[in-house]
Amino acid sequence: MSRIIRVALLVRDYDEAIAFYVGKMGFTLLEDTTFPASEDGKTPARRWVAVLPAGAPPGSTNLVLVKAATEQQVAAVGNQSGGRVFLFLGTDDFDRDYKKYSEAGCEWVRPPVKQPYGTVAVFKDIYGNMWDLIGPAEDKDEESDDR
Repeated sequence: MSRIIRVALLVRDYDEAIAFYVGKMGFTLLEDTTFPASEDGKTPARRWVAVLPAGAPPGSTNLVLVKAATEQQVAAVGNQSGGRVFLFLGTDDFDRDYKKYSEAGCEWVRPPVKQPYGTVAVFKDIYGNMWDLIGPAEDKDEESDDR
């Protein structure tokens, strides 16, 4: 069985990204490890930072925050998907998380809309990447008054 275990997300600065994803969004900091440069100088020092949405079960797909190092990477920060929604964050309680992210200062690009697959709203992260916040679909029986 194959599965996606990590998604790399380009960031300007590790600490700034941690402050946003962990501090504002409530993600869990899975790892923040600094590796020294190799003795032969061929491998520079680097930092490995991984975050996971709050409440996600162990082994869930997580984000590896990667500091942009080249001009091309710096240019892609906040625009890794060419202006389209890039990441899709599922929630078991849309209203709770919409309120939480609103209070944390998230910039909403599109307001909540009920779709057949659930309630969805689009927000931008600290860098401008667009995310869908998606809540569960309502039970069709609950929507009907014709019982």
